[in-house]
Amino acid sequence: MESQANTPNLAHDPKWQRAITLFDGARTSADIALVGVPAFETCLSKSAANLTPGAIRAALSRYSTYSSTNKIELNGLKFSDLGDIEKPDHEDGEKRVAAFLKDVRENYKLLIALGGDNSITYSVTAGLWPDLSKIGLITLDAHHDLRDGISNGSPVWRLIQDGLSGKNIVQIGISDFANSKAYADRANENGVHVVYRDTLRKRPISDVMAEALEIAGNGGQEIYVDLDVDVCDRSVAPACPASVPGGISADELRQVAHIAGSDNRVRAIDITEIDSSLDTEDQRTVRLAALLVLEAAAGVAKRKS
Repeated sequence: MESQANTPNLAHDPKWQRAITLFDGARTSADIALVGVPAFETCLSKSAANLTPGAIRAALSRYSTYSSTNKIELNGLKFSDLGDIEKPDHEDGEKRVAAFLKDVRENYKLLIALGGDNSITYSVTAGLWPDLSKIGLITLDAHHDLRDGISNGSPVWRLIQDGLSGKNIVQIGISDFANSKAYADRANENGVHVVYRDTLRKRPISDVMAEALEIAGNGGQEIYVDLDVDVCDRSVAPACPASVPGGISADELRQVAHIAGSDNRVRAIDITEIDSSLDTEDQRTVRLAALLVLEAAAGVAKRKS
């Protein structure tokens, strides 16, 4: 696990617990499990996204364990850091991901997977659920990810081909001039529910997520949520190679993570497409990713069971 040693000298205050201390080891059962999936080798653009899980862990040192708005103290939950899955790329790597995750749904309420590029949405989902016909998927993404082949541009298409019904998929934040007509048509032909970026200018993200959870949940089935951070405006996500000017705000994505974490049907969330080597000096993208982890955890604290 990445230690606080990789952040600048930080003040010590016994009354101000740092969030990194929540993830102080691997437990065989807990409320929340964290795992790094440092995939990067099939990325469509050159990427060092494999460096990002460690960078996100280090960024957790900058935040506390207390949500003031919700009056939630996260140290009341049990956390487990499962470490990183080695060499998760390509067919052999995806088999390692599946083997690593085989008991996760039995032992943890929520898995938070730190990418790595967006290819992990396929490997983690398929690893958690051998029968994809019985789950739903929500993506927060500027892109459809319905390309052919194996890459960070194809995980949703691969899941559909392996049995995930397009009718149980909701894609939120799809951006203009970031997709081709061919893949927009593919989404439509497969019954994927698409919420374009323009719609989010007219509807609160909380309303959109509530609707998405009902579509993907479809009567109680389990849900996977993909937080591709390039859905955000490029000003707040400069370390995402494919982020575009005009994306959603960091605050909106934080709301999504919190809402997803609070829903019992959501069993896994990934945070993807950040190349920490490209981040600004203030680490704004990686710090946002760390906050997504904490928002999801605060959501879990609200669960009724």
